[in-house]
Amino acid sequence: MTKRVLITGGAGFIGSYLTERLLNLGYNVWVIDNLSAGSAKNIQHLLKRRNFRFVKGEISNKQLMKNLMKHTTRIWHLAATMGVRRIMEQPLESFKNNIESTHTILSLAANKKIPVLITSSSEVYGKNPYLPFEESADRIYGNIQSARWGYALAKAVNEFLALGYLWQKKLPCIIVRLFNVIGPRQTSASGMVVPTFVQQALSRKPITVYGDGTQTRCFVDVEDIVSSLITLMETKKAFGETFDVGSDEEIKMIELARLVKKLTKSSSDILLIPYKKVYNSPFEDVMRSKPSLTKIRKFINFKPNFTLKESLKKIIDYAKTNF
Repeated sequence: MTKRVLITGGAGFIGSYLTERLLNLGYNVWVIDNLSAGSAKNIQHLLKRRNFRFVKGEISNKQLMKNLMKHTTRIWHLAATMGVRRIMEQPLESFKNNIESTHTILSLAANKKIPVLITSSSEVYGKNPYLPFEESADRIYGNIQSARWGYALAKAVNEFLALGYLWQKKLPCIIVRLFNVIGPRQTSASGMVVPTFVQQALSRKPITVYGDGTQTRCFVDVEDIVSSLITLMETKKAFGETFDVGSDEEIKMIELARLVKKLTKSSSDILLIPYKKVYNSPFEDVMRSKPSLTKIRKFINFKPNFTLKESLKKIIDYAKTNF
């Protein structure tokens, strides 16, 4: 019998790639997504696949979720409210949705001991200045008046919920902290920086870099992330563990803007925009973010296959055709 798996947020950017990869591996894949952040376009090409089923619905509908989990052997929980812009604009909804949806998934999965992988975020480290971030590192958050830290706190709560169900209910679970995933299909709607820069460059509009441009990030291709999510779920010793997953190659935002401008052969100017002109509420940025890949390399020998330049070229080609 073909294994049935469930992906929450499977019509989203990362979820749609995971869905497609699992289908190609022969899994029977069920997806639930309310399409608030995901898009039906992302999975349109999968709808005729015999081993695929899409359900538009809310995770808060417990009866629906019980039905979806009846014959499920694995759950990848990707559904979440994300993106700095959306978090800043809808702090209450974002905080509640990110915690309540995860609690629903974990509580129902625990009844049948269905293994769950939950996606957390690099944001949980907050302003910790010690790099690279290691999974056991302290979390340092800023002023509670900054809505950004609500997202970090919600993700941290999700992690603790997963560990609580592991410790008390013996639920097999894996926690994955994702670092700046990029690729085709990602949109700028939530403030994601790479598609924003690419669209601005292709339309010859100014490429807007927030702050002074010296803040750094490590970008990883969605195809590399999907490979890690599947391999971790197939690795028994990974259950009960937390992993950083990403690239460990840093780049400054101003350098990223210049690279996008070069690859698109754009005439766009690059403008530095103060945070106070972008966000209505107080905003604190993370000046550097870099994962430690030591642990995940030890468990599954993870290594990104795509360079940043290769990923950007794919994104640019996709944007030329689809935007």
